[in-house]
Amino acid sequence: MMKTDKVLDAKGLACPMPIVKTKKTIGEIEAGQVLEVQATDKGSTADIASWAKSAGHQYLGTKDEEDVLKHYLRKASPEEAKEETIYPNVIRNDELKSKLDEGGTVLDVREPAEYAFNRIPGAVSIPLGELERRLDELDRDDDIYVVCRTGNRSDRASQLLADKGFSKVKNVVPGMSHWDGPTEKED
Repeated sequence: MMKTDKVLDAKGLACPMPIVKTKKTIGEIEAGQVLEVQATDKGSTADIASWAKSAGHQYLGTKDEEDVLKHYLRKASPEEAKEETIYPNVIRNDELKSKLDEGGTVLDVREPAEYAFNRIPGAVSIPLGELERRLDELDRDDDIYVVCRTGNRSDRASQLLADKGFSKVKNVVPGMSHWDGPTEKED
């Protein structure tokens, strides 16, 4: 049994809200203390692990108990904490719509269920939690447009790609929640 100092209930919330609430709540505990985040959003596992790493906090792991994901984070000391960065290269939804015929790769980093019901035609699906081990499926020289529901998960994915040597990466904002271009669904 993991000893926790604070529990955050983020059940029923979709991205980006589990992360938004996690950021606020981790600010309420002391360095070295452990926060338990309870969530039902399947994407929250990759989101929270990625965010914790980027902020300098220690991601301790996740337990799945009766469809509730319990994420555990140890708050970083001031010396370990990192300033959160926002990926600077973005493209607005309307700009991407006009570029769809020009080539490049639309990379959708949402979870498979989200992708199945509403996606940009031809988009490649690699959920954020799988991205690092599936980098070889992407062309480093290609224009890559990274999309998620709101632009938050895709921000972290864009940073990961840039850190791994991909030079032509753009984060699509505000993402599929406001996409009014062509879509397709799984048959």
